[in-house]
Amino acid sequence: MTTLPDRPNSALLIIDVQNAVVAGSHKRDDVVANINTLVAKARTAEVPVIWVQHSDDELKAGSEGWKYVPELVRQDTEPLVHKNYPDSFEDTELESVLAEHKVGRLVVTGAQTDMCIRSTLHGAIVRGYDATLVADAHTTEDLSKYGAPTPDQVIAHTNLYWKEHCAPGRQGGITETAEVTF
Repeated sequence: MTTLPDRPNSALLIIDVQNAVVAGSHKRDDVVANINTLVAKARTAEVPVIWVQHSDDELKAGSEGWKYVPELVRQDTEPLVHKNYPDSFEDTELESVLAEHKVGRLVVTGAQTDMCIRSTLHGAIVRGYDATLVADAHTTEDLSKYGAPTPDQVIAHTNLYWKEHCAPGRQGGITETAEVTF
């Protein structure tokens, strides 16, 4: 359904599942396990697995906190996109990587639900992609001391509003890890 011409393929997008990013995140181990399940499904189906890695003044490239969690292992043939902004498309090579693989549909996982996940989902839709959020494969930290809802509420609300998200010729939506098909 994507509005991008000649883009029939799907890709699994793994956003910012880095040591410092998910250290205190809600249901961290469950989310990482679900992402591992999705990686295996994607590899079996020969679907591109695209890794996104954030860095900024507080998350220095090359530091231990910047590295992907040890439970998730990227293969050398899988693209790695470095970013400095919440939207994984913003000032990165993500679009060219997706174009190379003729991807028009993204299956989105990772962290932080309320920043990089939501920004990337919206960035995908406005750029013409279909974007499916895996409801049990994204997480966030507890920012309630700053007035945010608790992490479980942030995740539930994001799943609720993305479930019906759409735009002309483009579709959002959610699914569970067990129901993902490529």
